This record gives sequence, C-alpha cells and structure tokens, in this order.
Amino acid sequence: MSLITKQQICAGHTGRKVSLKLVFSLALSVLLVACEDKPVAPPPAPPEVTVIKVEPKDTPVTYEFVGVTASSQQVQVRARVAGFLDDRLYTEGGIVKKGDLMFEMDPKPFQAQLDAAEAALAEQKARLWTATADLKRVKPLALAKAVSMKELDDTQGRVNAAAAAVEMAKAEVETARLNLGYTKIYAPVTGVSSYARVQSGAYVDQRDSLLTYVAQLDPIWVDFSVSEDAMLSLRRQVKDGSLRRLSGEDGLKIELKMADGSLYPEPGKLFFRDANYSTQTGTFLVRATIGNPEELLRPGQFVRVLVQGYIRPNAIEVPQQAVLQGAKGFFVWVIDGEGKAQIREVTVGDWHGDSWFISKGLASGDQVVTDGLVRLAKGVPVKIVSVQTTAAAN
Repeated sequence: MSLITKQQICAGHTGRKVSLKLVFSLALSVLLVACEDKPVAPPPAPPEVTVIKVEPKDTPVTYEFVGVTASSQQVQVRARVAGFLDDRLYTEGGIVKKGDLMFEMDPKPFQAQLDAAEAALAEQKARLWTATADLKRVKPLALAKAVSMKELDDTQGRVNAAAAAVEMAKAEVETARLNLGYTKIYAPVTGVSSYARVQSGAYVDQRDSLLTYVAQLDPIWVDFSVSEDAMLSLRRQVKDGSLRRLSGEDGLKIELKMADGSLYPEPGKLFFRDANYSTQTGTFLVRATIGNPEELLRPGQFVRVLVQGYIRPNAIEVPQQAVLQGAKGFFVWVIDGEGKAQIREVTVGDWHGDSWFISKGLASGDQVVTDGLVRLAKGVPVKIVSVQTTAAAN
C-alpha cells in the first residue's frame, strides 16, 4: 500500500467542497425557476349584495289582536208557568225567527182556569147589576124622605163593593188568559237556537224553567283585550306625534282574519271599551260589532282582529331579514358613498307585516343590505346587483 501525500489529501478535500457548492447552486436554481413558473392568485371578487334605498313615507298601521265572537243578544227561553211540556216544535241548533213557536205546554189546566175566572166575572157583574138596580129604587125614596139616609148609604156601598169585585174578577180573567197564552213559547229574537234542556213530557216548574236559549247572530260582537302596556304606548306615540289617528269617516275600522287566513267580508267598528281595568288579566276589554248577514260567524269562534285607522308619519321601515342583533343591540349593514359595507346601529319600533319600523339610525337615501349579508365585513367594497326602494318593497 502506497503512502498518500499531504497535497493529495488537500486536493481531494477541496474537490468535495466544490461539488457541494455546485449541487446547492443547481438546487437553488431549480427552486427559483419553479417559483417563477407558478401563477399568482387574483384578488377575491367583491361580494354581491342586494340593497334597499330608504325613503320615509306616511305608512298606515294595523294592530292585531286575538278576539272571540259573541252574540249581540243571547236570550234565555224559559217557561213562565208550571206544567207539563207537550212538544218541542223547533230544530235544535237551527235558525229561528222572532215569533216562531218553539215549545208548547199542556193548555187544558190553564183553559179551565180561564173558564172559571170568566164565570166568576159574570157572577160579579150580576151582583153589580142588582146593586145598581137597588140604588136606582132607593135614591128617589131617600129624596122623598120615605127611607132613611142610612139605607141610601148602605145601598151605595153595595154598588161600590160590587164594582170593585167586578174589576178584581176582570184581573183574574186577564191572569188566566195570560197563563194560557204562556203555554205557547215563542222565539224572543231571530238567531241560532241551542239544544232543549227539557224534553217533551217532562214537568216544568220554576226550578227548571230554562228550556233553551237563542243567540242573535246579526250583528255579532267580537271581544278582544288590549294590554296596559299597549294602551300606554299607543297614547304616548299619539301624544309625541310619531303616530296619528284618522278622524271622521276614515276613523278606526275593524277587519277580521279567519282561522284559514282569509279576511271576513264585512267591516266592523268599535262601539264599546270597558272603563274598568281587569286586575286578573292586566288588560282592557274592547268590543266591536260586525255585520253577519250570511251567519258565517257563530258565538265562541276565535278570530284575529285587525284594528286600522292610524298612520305613522314619515316612517322608515326595512325588511326583517336586514335587521340583525348583536351584543350592543340591533344593527344593519349599509353601503357608504365609497361602495363599502359599514355597520349602522338602529333603534327598532313595532312590526309592520314582514318589516321593522326604524325609529333611529337611518335617514332618507341610506342603502341597507337585504341579501348577501353572510360575506360582509366592515370596510369591504361590495358589488350592488339590485336596488329597491322601501316604497316598492312595502
């Protein structure tokens, strides 16, 4: 084995250094070329949004309550005399007209009482006739002093007593005639009838005199309750001018919304508001009257009561989906003059259909974002693809 000189060892070490530098340079060149060939990503497109342009306008306001229909005149049908019920002459649950015969009681005992009363009246009339004839004979004799004045006075007294007895007998006849008439029981009002509480053949007296009842349907009442908070808020808004009530023929009007969402064709009007505040429910009772010529409404139905007749002057309203709620309260996204999204805190008022009334935070001309809210960030430019006005949207 030959010896390796010092120069040979140094030459080999230097060669390895050169090779490592060459490899490193080549690798770096490849990386640079690869980076230069990769395309640069374009900036993201601005989010597309739909906005609504705020335009204040006088807006009619409708208040909605839950109401219950009630008969405007519900009358109990009772027997006025005691006796046996012969027959029921109406269809239970059907419509009866005022004066229709509904029940008939056994008239024979009452006919007998009337006959007896008439006979007693005839007897008293006969006694009056006799007393009057005696007076005619005694009066000339008394004037001629053929009889005493006492006898004249006694005769006159018998005439007066007989006349009073006749009047009493007449009253008895009238009472018997009324009792006989009460055996036929007629409908007191026009309306829908209830079921019969007493069946034919039963004995009726004062303890169970209720036979049925008739509920008048046209017009019909609708009762609903207004909370104390709602009443106070309404008065406050009218006082500060944020709400105005129509007057005259354009005053408060009532519409009913049925269970299927349809509107009842007949309009109504308020005619009663209870002066007393209910401590049990915390509400005031309000009543409206509605025409019901087709008898579509029946007592006990639940309906939605729409009270119209108020206007909110220069109102600003935006769709519900545009109003968001955060830690500090309600806010909306608006587009500023540079086309960038900005957050605007707002104060909301009442609902109006699918919109919010905005009492503070927005002004005429503001552009409020209604669609595309998810991709928004503060100060980010946006692309407006559609613009509506509040007047067109509502």
